Parts: sequence; C-alpha cells; structure tokens
Amino acid sequence: MVLKTEEEDVPSDLTAEERQELENIRRRKQELLADIQRLKDEIAEVANEIENLGSTEERKNMQRNKQVAMGRKKFNMDPKKGIQFLIENDLLKNTCEDIAQFLYKGEGLNKTAIGDYLGERDDFNIQVLHAFVGLHEFTDLNLVQALRQFLWSFRLPGEAQKIDRMMEAFAQRYCQCNPGVFQSTDTCYVLSFAIIMLNTSLHNPNVKDKPTVERFIAMNRGINDGGDLPEELLRNLYESIKNEPFKIPEDDGNDLTHTFFNPDREGWLLKLGGGRVKTWKRRWFILTDNCLYYFEYTTDKEPRGIIPLENLSIREVEDSKKPNCFELYIPDNKDQVIKACKTEADGRVVEGNHTVYRISAPTPEEKGEWIKCIRAAISRDPFYEMLAARKKKVSSTKRH
Repeated sequence: MVLKTEEEDVPSDLTAEERQELENIRRRKQELLADIQRLKDEIAEVANEIENLGSTEERKNMQRNKQVAMGRKKFNMDPKKGIQFLIENDLLKNTCEDIAQFLYKGEGLNKTAIGDYLGERDDFNIQVLHAFVGLHEFTDLNLVQALRQFLWSFRLPGEAQKIDRMMEAFAQRYCQCNPGVFQSTDTCYVLSFAIIMLNTSLHNPNVKDKPTVERFIAMNRGINDGGDLPEELLRNLYESIKNEPFKIPEDDGNDLTHTFFNPDREGWLLKLGGGRVKTWKRRWFILTDNCLYYFEYTTDKEPRGIIPLENLSIREVEDSKKPNCFELYIPDNKDQVIKACKTEADGRVVEGNHTVYRISAPTPEEKGEWIKCIRAAISRDPFYEMLAARKKKVSSTKRH
C-alpha cells in the first residue's frame, strides 16, 4: 500500500488500523520537521554567539592593551601609582614575582622609574627587588659582564641608601650563581663598587688623574675576607672597563629596548652550533619583525646572529642531549642552507651555515610558547620559489 501525504485526501476505504498508522506517520513527520527547525534555530544562535564572542574578545583585547599602555605611562610618571593602576585593573597580580617580571621585561618602561621603584625601602619593594635580581642569570659571567647586564636593566638612582640595597641584592645573586669565586658577598659588593668607581674615573672627562691598573689592584688589597683577590682577575676586570665603559641606559629611545621595542617574544634559549664540533650555547633571543635575533648577552649592542623567518617552517624534535627542542628548517629542501647571518669573534659578518637551527627551551611550556609565536611570525613570499628556480636556472646556464 502506498501512503499518501497529508495534503492528499485519505481514502475512504481504509480500515481503522490503517487510518491510525497513517496518523502516527503524520505526527512523527511533524515532530521531525519541528526538530529540524529547532536544530536550525540552535545552529543559527550558536553561530551568532561565536561571531559576537569573536568581536567581544577583540574588543576586550583592545581595551586591555589600552589599559596596559595607560599603566605604563602612569608608571613612568609615578611608579607606585602605575603599579597600583595595573593591579586594580587585573593587568598585574599583586605579587612580588609578577611585578618583578613586569619590570624585568621593561616593555615601554622608563628605566629611571624602574630604578626608583626597586630602590624603595618598603618591605614589599625589597621583595620585588630580590625577585627582579633573581631573574638575571649571572652564571659563568665575570663580575664586569654581570654588572653590565644588571646596570642595563634599569638606571641606578641617585640616593646612596637605594644604591646600597640594590648592590647588596646584586652581590648576593652573583655569588649564588657563581659559588666559590669570592669568599663572601661582602667581597663581591665592595669589588662591584670599586668597578663602578673605576668606570667613572677612567671615562669621566672631568677626572684628570686616571687610575693605573697597579693602583686599582692596590685599592682592592685585603677585601677578600682579609686576603687578596687574584691579580689576574683584577687586571682582567680593569682592562674590560678601560676598553669599554658601562653603557648607562638613557631614556632617549636609542637603547636596545627601543630598537627591539615590544618584541613578539624574548628570552634565554640554547642554540646548537653549526660548526664541525656541535656545541650548545646559551643565547638571548628576540623575536620581532619576522626575524629571530640572538645575542650573547642582554647588554650587547649588536646581535650575534639574525635568522629571517621567511619561508621557514618549525617543528618539535627529540634530542638525546637536551630537552624541549624545536627546529627551524626549509620545507622540501633538506640540504639547503638557511639564509641567515652571524657575527664572528673578530667582528666580521658572515653568512650562516645551518641547514636547520636546533634550539632548546628551558621548559615544555616555554617551548610551546616559542613555537606558537615563531609560527605566527613566519611569512610566506609567493614569489620565493619562482625566484629560487630562476636563480638555479641562471647558474646552470652559466656553467654550460
């Protein structure tokens, strides 16, 4: 029997059971149509919510960025009020660790204001100071190198008590990173001041009587818990300062912070060398403008290497010697050297020789963040492969 639609007349010769069955089919059809319409309505509602959510999130991010910029401006005018503003607007947690991290990154912050805040004698400010100093890595640096890094991250305030607290925290951190170099933190503290004074004496044009290395050595006799420091150590420190004065950060927009203003990401990573002997070296990486820059020290004026990210790919890799590794490579070109440059020890800029750049992050979380940020920064040039093919063709023609 062929069942007719509800629009058609029901045959009069149907039995009561057939009529009931037809009615049940009609009812189920109506319920099904109602369910379909309900699903359509729900899908439209969800799509609308997703669209609104996207624009809402975008507005929230824009508002947040504006508030962060406002907080930085307030900090530069009055550090305590700036920090308070950021905390009240849930842009910063009210913990010494979070505030120290904010000051250490220093994005858009006046370095004089950072120094003033860190030098305050309130218990909380002192905790922030120690957390801030703890973010500096001084391991295997000599004292001048460590001081260069430390004194670049803020501008020393003019008040003696503030300087005293900051240099005390520095000496403790340096000795913690380099156990056994000095007999005590007092030795490190006194020698640090001697180095700062030496820097002024050697490089201030108003100081006519320039100290000799012999006088510097004599000045520091007996400071190592009554004993003398190795003469070679003092001579090396003296020569380092004589050859290159401390670069005091000026808030004039010309320092490294502004050169690489508001980078996509920055931090310490380990990079595997590309020479015959493969060694891992610790480098300070800055990701900005679709390039990955790396420095030997955070205080370096020029990067040791530059890796343009154009047409590269990134992947996670396992390494038996280092955890949390990832690689930059050229897809579909296994042995092609990545176009990059690096600075040799003698100052010459040469082309890189890496077919891959293997990098190790300190933690799995940081590895994930670096991969995400680099992937977003990688650009694609649609003419790149065409140009590469043309170059290959030209070089092939020349050979023949």
